[in-house]
Amino acid sequence: MTPKNDANSRGSRCNCTALRKASRRISQLYDVALAPSGLKTTQRAILAQVRRSEPTTVGSLAEALVMDAGALAHTLKPLDRDGLVSVEVDPEDRRNRVVRLTPDGRTRLAESDLLWENAQRGFEAAFGRVKSQALREAMRFLVSGEFVRAFEKAIFTFKTQMS
Repeated sequence: MTPKNDANSRGSRCNCTALRKASRRISQLYDVALAPSGLKTTQRAILAQVRRSEPTTVGSLAEALVMDAGALAHTLKPLDRDGLVSVEVDPEDRRNRVVRLTPDGRTRLAESDLLWENAQRGFEAAFGRVKSQALREAMRFLVSGEFVRAFEKAIFTFKTQMS
């Protein structure tokens, strides 16, 4: 008999549910791989994005991570408290907060790079390199403005047809 939580068991037709479940499972696996660094997958993703776009505002960082700015601000608090990032008022626009990696944040992120690479290798070994690349391309499309516009247009069309 197949356990209820087995990924091969019959599931919902809901794309959103399937994506969220897959995302939670992969995050769990990456969290285990990253555990020696003391970083969670979400924290490492934020630090890596800050490294790529530094300095950045909370709003720009949220947009790049496809997160709500309020949720991101909440997630930044422990990183700030632990001295991995600094969050300061933007001197050019006091409404914005500027995020930067601290020296400790750079060190911790660099220390986690090998663990992250190992998780990447594990994912690709289990899922396949070609399928992994295709999955990343599909995910990039799903977070694109092109997809959002097509989705919203379809929803509007369906609503109009139902009226």
